[in-house]
Amino acid sequence: MTPHNRANKGEYADVVLLPGDPLRAKWIAETFLSSHFLVNDVRNCLGYTGSYNGKRVSVQAGGMGMPSNGIYIHELYNVYDVKTIIRVGSAGGVSKNVKVGDVVAATTASTDSNMTRNFIDSYQLSPSVTYSLLEKFVQEKSDTHVGPIVSSDYFYNPNENWWKEHQKQGTLAVEMETHILYNLAHRFNKQALSVCTIADHLDSDVDTTNMSSKEREQGFFKMIEAVLKSLC
Repeated sequence: MTPHNRANKGEYADVVLLPGDPLRAKWIAETFLSSHFLVNDVRNCLGYTGSYNGKRVSVQAGGMGMPSNGIYIHELYNVYDVKTIIRVGSAGGVSKNVKVGDVVAATTASTDSNMTRNFIDSYQLSPSVTYSLLEKFVQEKSDTHVGPIVSSDYFYNPNENWWKEHQKQGTLAVEMETHILYNLAHRFNKQALSVCTIADHLDSDVDTTNMSSKEREQGFFKMIEAVLKSLC
């Protein structure tokens, strides 16, 4: 057990899905996993283990942002010996090629955060996805947008035009967690994948649709289903 997790060792599967929202974790477990049971409810950051088509799978909420997610990712990899973490989240569209409702799989994630600045002395590490996980996911969901995203510490960035330079550089989307997931996976020699459904778009010339909080919680059925199928 840890200060953030009451699960006993062995109660998590080798593969853990990592949404941010605890209610999304609950929905995933109840919707997709058979014989699921609660393994963690500390601070209401819910975690469950069950099975999908005979494969043991866990889901654990990570909260919002890299500091919160970094705690759970670190402990899952190091305390609970989890081998693979797959972020299943929401993101804001940046590229003109993505629309609300589309799915993005991140090859890498740049950041404005200082959390990983000292992982390698004098260098800013640019982490990448585990290719085998990405390949299997895209085989299940061939209309996925694949490419770089950005993980920002800001939700309400004081520079409202910050995303425009990222759009010019080919960034697909923005969220707040993938950079730390990929960095910690590299650091601990584990596997990681981040897939996100576009819930809104920063470029109003492209798409002005916004998902509601309920749609963000439960509206990602096809993405979650494709992730689970890619594991079997």
